[in-house]
Amino acid sequence: MKRTYKMTKDNKNFSDQISPLRDEIDAIDSQILSLLARRQAQVEKVVALKKVHSIPVYHPAREEDLISKLRCKSHQSGLDPDFMEDLYRVILRQSRVKQTQRMEHKGVRPNAKVLIIGGKGQMGGLFASLFTKSGYEVRILTEHNWDHSQTLCQGIDLALVSVPIERTAQVIEKIAPFLPSTALLADLTSVKKEPVSKMLSAHKGPVLGVHPLFGPTLSCLDKQIIVVTPGRDPVSCQWFTEQLTLWGAVIVESTPEEHDEIMEIVQALRHFATFCFGDFLCHRQTKLSRTLEFSSPIYRLELGMVGRLFAQDSALYAQIIFATPERRNLLKEFIISLGRHVEMLETNDIQSFMDQFNHVAKWFGPFSDQAMRESTFLIDKLIERF
Repeated sequence: MKRTYKMTKDNKNFSDQISPLRDEIDAIDSQILSLLARRQAQVEKVVALKKVHSIPVYHPAREEDLISKLRCKSHQSGLDPDFMEDLYRVILRQSRVKQTQRMEHKGVRPNAKVLIIGGKGQMGGLFASLFTKSGYEVRILTEHNWDHSQTLCQGIDLALVSVPIERTAQVIEKIAPFLPSTALLADLTSVKKEPVSKMLSAHKGPVLGVHPLFGPTLSCLDKQIIVVTPGRDPVSCQWFTEQLTLWGAVIVESTPEEHDEIMEIVQALRHFATFCFGDFLCHRQTKLSRTLEFSSPIYRLELGMVGRLFAQDSALYAQIIFATPERRNLLKEFIISLGRHVEMLETNDIQSFMDQFNHVAKWFGPFSDQAMRESTFLIDKLIERF
């Protein structure tokens, strides 16, 4: 049965009163859009100035100072500081991305010649695109045109090796005799000790180990971390590092030994533990969709990270996990460590669990509070989305 509503006097009064209020809100929204456009126009001027002087896009101290001031002003104005911070994080992110895209067309050494070995692969292709946009002459060497390697190496300023881990040392040794003595030789693999050692022994010129801590599907390098491990002649390598910074990346410097030791935890252990979790769920034939109906946001987030792993290339993660004997030994140590807790479960030893829990909590220290804040932020965003 179709319902009809009669306009009452009260309804008409409400409509008459709310209409000008909504008109004022619409006018304020138009002013906000106009102000954002004005802000973007000023950003464009900043970009132009940074481009002339080759200044990096990301200025962490400037951004955090701005956020702190805005939180203070928000509180004074009766606004929610957390809301204001969220809003401006989005605005600043958009500003950085715009700046970074513009900076992709700025070269630290324009017209320099870059050879990317493995440039048809995903990561090699990403760097080929970035160098091309920045005005460099980019040459691509693959196994299909290796017969032209000597010609492609003539006059190059940078040889960037982007091949699977297990082939890196072989490719370095194979290409080194064709490189000019002044050319910078660098690699993009996720292990550094062996590749840097091989580059130093095979090539007499500048050497730099490079590890991008991101996948090849990015639209820009805004705030993406790249680890560099100096090998030889850091002064001659500086232009490459500056170019990465100009593209928006955050550079972390390390020795090859420290890099590999940390990556055993950050990459290999993390990915392997995620693999084990997913494999266990699969082995038990867990009904994922049903668990999500019962799940808290934190479980959905954790399961999302597991699913994310299995949505990607198995060969890539096999390379990362099985890359070195040290990594494999660490993972065996991890598996053995899990067995330490079997007796606790068999004997229902709740006190042992609590004692160990408190011991680990003390070891984590202040990071636990930071982790709580950051994970709460992510959970809130997940709730907003889903």
